[in-house]
Amino acid sequence: MTTKTLRTGHIGLSVTDLDRSLAFYRDVLGFTVTGEGKEGDSRFAFLGDGERLLLTLWEQAGQSFDPSRAGLHHLAFEADSVERVREYETALKAYGADFAHDGLVAHREGSASGGIFFHDPDGTRLEISVPTGAEEAPAPSQTAPTCGFF
Repeated sequence: MTTKTLRTGHIGLSVTDLDRSLAFYRDVLGFTVTGEGKEGDSRFAFLGDGERLLLTLWEQAGQSFDPSRAGLHHLAFEADSVERVREYETALKAYGADFAHDGLVAHREGSASGGIFFHDPDGTRLEISVPTGAEEAPAPSQTAPTCGFF
């Protein structure tokens, strides 16, 4: 058997209110809804970038995200430029999103990569970052990666 590196196909998130989450991921973050469905009382939606499936939302959670439980730590999206990250920051602020840090921050002290860190309507921790362009941004922690404890 040849070992090949796996890469993420799509992410599935359990949500408490599909309509609210769809409005956030579609209207604020710009995902395209590629399909919706229902099985019994449960609803779901597929979201993508126009070319491929990236995210599924499953309305099955009875409570908001709990960072103290094992499982998903945070979900990170990559933008193509710092300017695009700032556009998302503006849209998220207009939406009223809860941010973990004030503005664009470096992933760690002296890093070229960085981004914004915030929460979706169910409290799931999210990141939008770039691999370069954040050289002048502050790092919120001297020891842990910025995406670590928020």
